[in-house]
Amino acid sequence: MKTYNKPNKNQWEELIKRPVINEEQLTQAVASIVKDVKQNGDKALLKYTRMFDGVELKRLEVSSQEIDIAVAQTPQELKDAIDVALNNITAFHKTQQLTEDTVETTPGVKCWRKSVAIEKVGLYIPGGSAPLFSTILMLAIPAQIAGCKEILLCTPPNKNQAINPAILYTAQLVGIKKIYKVGGAQSVAAMANGTETIPQVYKIFGPGNQYVTKAKELVQQAGVAIDMPAGPSEVLVIADKTCNPAYVAADLLSQAEHGADSQVILLSDDESIVEQCLAEVNLQLDTLPRKETAIKALANSKAIVLNSIDECVELSNSYAPEHLIIASENFNQLVDTITNAGSVFLGNYSCESAGDYASGTNHTLPTNGFAKNYSGVSLDSFVKKITYQELSKEGINNIGKAIEIMAEAEELIAHKNAITLRLNEN
Repeated sequence: MKTYNKPNKNQWEELIKRPVINEEQLTQAVASIVKDVKQNGDKALLKYTRMFDGVELKRLEVSSQEIDIAVAQTPQELKDAIDVALNNITAFHKTQQLTEDTVETTPGVKCWRKSVAIEKVGLYIPGGSAPLFSTILMLAIPAQIAGCKEILLCTPPNKNQAINPAILYTAQLVGIKKIYKVGGAQSVAAMANGTETIPQVYKIFGPGNQYVTKAKELVQQAGVAIDMPAGPSEVLVIADKTCNPAYVAADLLSQAEHGADSQVILLSDDESIVEQCLAEVNLQLDTLPRKETAIKALANSKAIVLNSIDECVELSNSYAPEHLIIASENFNQLVDTITNAGSVFLGNYSCESAGDYASGTNHTLPTNGFAKNYSGVSLDSFVKKITYQELSKEGINNIGKAIEIMAEAEELIAHKNAITLRLNEN
């Protein structure tokens, strides 16, 4: 990690830039895949699975027998742990079920809004170097609570033409019956357009690498909704003298091991704290199986000493991190100053890993600065909000004249006539 000591504010914008990719080449490559899948369906999917995953498949859909085998292979200890997470995630997301009141805006004019589930949703679950079965819980649980009628899942196969058992176990646990062995940009294209095997969906969810993210962006432009623009994972930690440097280092590394394109940021008002945290990073790094991945991510990462904790919060709000950890015993003083973050972790015991797995909040969050204007996945992500209005004769009489005047001012006479006919009848 590169260290910066009290940089001027005019340097901040440069310091908080994310790692840059060749956007033009990426767009061309992914657009070609999306077009091919749209035109050639399963044939294209099998081709890209062979090309990118090194797997020759005869069948894309996971069989019930494969699911049964996966259930048997999943250790009971892991099943019990998944149950803990499932219960907490369910409890948190059920609190988001709200019934809105009917409002009589004027006598005789009633308005209300109702949440209606998106009928068909597709979940993308990364399964390459890290099989993210926890993401199934984060996406399928709110989808089920919302009442989505059709939930399908795409995830890449391994070299043995199989899906990680924990992914299949978790999928069946939350009631997903349609599971497909396809990953990458091609899976997004398949869910967006439909193929001979994979049904078309109305909205696509799930994290992924830059190819998956770009594919989601492209299909959104073609009319298929996505959860959010979500790229490489990131964490920002604000640490003061009351932090535990070992905990801070562990939190930084927990994000760095996600991928070489991940980024971690450490902010503090105390130079000695930064030094202690970075020393701990070096100690813990040597023990990680994914050490090489973490090293690459740390090369894109920064530790910054600022003049005050208030400045740390200001810089954090400009960065708008996916995950924000306030490693301080005094976190309550800062809570209300946070304006841009995907999810916030308060105090020395609230590690980001808790939110990733089992605290109950959703870990599918906006990255790359999109926390300035996007929320993480919630129950609302799986519903449409439909508004209703009911006008009686009294209602149309009460607001009709105002509507006529406004419609005429906009020179929309048919709009005015729709009111006038009703008023004249009365």
